[in-house]
Amino acid sequence: MQRNQFETQRDQTFNNDFSAPTDLFAAAAAADERAGFIMKTYLYVFGAIAAFITIQTALFTIVGLENLMALTAATLGTGGKSWLIVLGAFMVVSWIANAWAQSDTSPVLQHVGLGVYIAALSVVFIPLLCMAQVAGGSGTILSAAMATAGLFAALTLAVFITRKDFSFLRSTVIFGSFAALGFIVTAILFGFSPGPIFAYVMVALMCVCILFYTSNVLHHYRISQHVAAALALFASVMTLFWYVLQIFLSRE
Repeated sequence: MQRNQFETQRDQTFNNDFSAPTDLFAAAAAADERAGFIMKTYLYVFGAIAAFITIQTALFTIVGLENLMALTAATLGTGGKSWLIVLGAFMVVSWIANAWAQSDTSPVLQHVGLGVYIAALSVVFIPLLCMAQVAGGSGTILSAAMATAGLFAALTLAVFITRKDFSFLRSTVIFGSFAALGFIVTAILFGFSPGPIFAYVMVALMCVCILFYTSNVLHHYRISQHVAAALALFASVMTLFWYVLQIFLSRE
């Protein structure tokens, strides 16, 4: 019977004294190593979400809703170009943070990358959360968060139960993300609202992203890449929450 690539890689790794076990793909690792990698990945995801909630709670408690709204208005003004600058800055920071999180040489740099991304995302979320607090209060935010958690749990279970490799979704994730970014930039430049239909499309795209990255956790990440895997999942979940919250706000 022909051996698959993961079995071959695993044999080569353990037969070579100079190969590090952390070079193994999760699918090729021993059961305990694979379980440890998966556990660390999701602990980091939940830790990142907890850190985000802590930052937002501290901001709204210490600074206050009115002050945050005034700061947002002063920073962004009334024009969309100011938000485009913020979006561009966030993309640059996200790219740097992701590069650090995927560092093969420095575990410290990996953690710094994740921390930088959490901090940047916390800033970007302030205007939307202020709007949600004014329009629907904490109940709307909580409902959107619960809906997001339910979708994330269902998609995660689907991948773990079926153990299906969703790497074929890579092209959809890449081209869908670029198309969405282009549409957002166009909407900002020409001053029109993407509308609730776009929010539903983005929810669908983020569900595809979660399937893709969860599948990668089982099959294509190396067992040393738990921070990078956590950042990818965290980014997808928080983007999903962003658009789920917009859908809830459109119904207010």
